[in-house]
Amino acid sequence: MLKIRDVRKNFGSLEVLRGVDLDVEKGDVVAILGPSGSGKTTFLRCINFLETADRGTMEFDGENYDMSHISRKEIRRIRRKTAFVFQNFNLFLNKTALENVTEGLIVARKIPKAQAVDIGKRALEKVGLSDRCGHYPGQLSGGQQQRVAIARAIAADPEIIFFDEPTSALDPELIGEVLEVMKNLAQEGMTMLVVTHEMNFARNVSTKVMFMEDGQVAEAGGSKEFFENPKGERTREFLRLVNV
Repeated sequence: MLKIRDVRKNFGSLEVLRGVDLDVEKGDVVAILGPSGSGKTTFLRCINFLETADRGTMEFDGENYDMSHISRKEIRRIRRKTAFVFQNFNLFLNKTALENVTEGLIVARKIPKAQAVDIGKRALEKVGLSDRCGHYPGQLSGGQQQRVAIARAIAADPEIIFFDEPTSALDPELIGEVLEVMKNLAQEGMTMLVVTHEMNFARNVSTKVMFMEDGQVAEAGGSKEFFENPKGERTREFLRLVNV
């Protein structure tokens, strides 16, 4: 359902992405791994057009796009079928959990408010927050705020959800509740691309792994094969460093 080819991105003289390819099938959970500075987040932001790639092509839902020359109309069409979960939640602090979930439905998608509220409540129930609809972000823990952000993504009924290190801003004791929600989504067949440092999630939940280093894909394949029989020395070294 998603095919990415030859994504390249420079920031000034710094070459951050150096020709990244990725294939995603419906129902895949792709864990994007690698050391800090390897280009993981930049790649994710490029394929959701939060950054503009200098080069690259995308095939999504049977349509082809030039990632370096894409129109706003095309970006809107892609984003109607995708959702993005950020590291730091990106919630409106002056809106309740339910309002954060329904805002995009009402404003961007023009869904009637009553219908949006119904969708929002179901999404919050799905992430275990049906009793927090009227709470503001400041009244919620970090884990609960991230679950609101995931509910906002679910409410958009996307074909793919992009997660950019969704647990990196959380205290250790709150990470599990977010990963459990993501695990449940995976079991339901949601297609997900997840930039993460959570090796247990990558090993036990993801179906595919893409290991990046220096702006390139150093190794990619099925999760079981990647963790049990890594092919590259650099991959083996990385897994040793993260105690896998």
